[in-house]
Amino acid sequence: MTTTLDQESRSRRRSAPDRRHDTGVGLPWLLWIPAALAFALIVFPVLGLLIKADWARMPELLLSDAALDALRLSLLTAAISTALCIVLGGPLAVVLARGRLRGLRMLRSVVLLPLVLPPVVGGLALLFLLGRTGLVGRGLDLAFGITVPFTTAAVVLAQTFVAMPFLVVSLEGALRTAGRRYEAVAATLGASPALAFRRITVPLVLPGLASGAVLAFARCLGEFGATIAFAGSLQGTTRTLPLLVYLERETDVDAAVALSLLLVVVAVVVIAVGRPRTVEGLR
Repeated sequence: MTTTLDQESRSRRRSAPDRRHDTGVGLPWLLWIPAALAFALIVFPVLGLLIKADWARMPELLLSDAALDALRLSLLTAAISTALCIVLGGPLAVVLARGRLRGLRMLRSVVLLPLVLPPVVGGLALLFLLGRTGLVGRGLDLAFGITVPFTTAAVVLAQTFVAMPFLVVSLEGALRTAGRRYEAVAATLGASPALAFRRITVPLVLPGLASGAVLAFARCLGEFGATIAFAGSLQGTTRTLPLLVYLERETDVDAAVALSLLLVVVAVVVIAVGRPRTVEGLR
């Protein structure tokens, strides 16, 4: 079965045009004006941070205990949240892309709701669900003495809530692009659905999964609204870098600018390292 599929895949690659040398059709010049404006809208604010930064104090500001605690907590919670997005959002994306349930369109709308909701609304929703007086939180508190809000676990849940749709959208798109042709071939060769999914579907969508994971991780790093509403701001426990930036803005503008630049650098590194590899995997 595997040999047959490998031969078909090689044949498909030989018949496909070489995209590296395909120049395609030239772009209309009118597109360059809004494209340049869009690029400027993204780049100029970051340049403003670079100009405003107090470079003489930069090492002192970035190596403070508060900054290091916030950076460590941000990276740790973002990594855990991204893993949760993969474990929970991956199967959800498969169901949305390949499922035949009634009301699947409505289910997809609910899954994508965190993309359009203000993050603080998501944080309040989590608080009213898992707080001590919440629907689930009261039972956890009475039965096990577990309190979720204002803990590191609350940060992870808040980040997962806002970031999971990014992974679901990327992975669902990869599943739809891959189609069901290879799975159908595997089925005709006697493969069970579980075997076809593990040996055929998963390798095909790995680039989409990696792309979604990178986007989810970057979104987790920048999460603010849901975190402050559900987890609060306790140094070393729930105070991530975005929360520290917000607090420093009120007392030390230079520190806020330095931490903002640190977030920009980390996000650029994550996207620059992760995205090109996933894009190459899609080609």
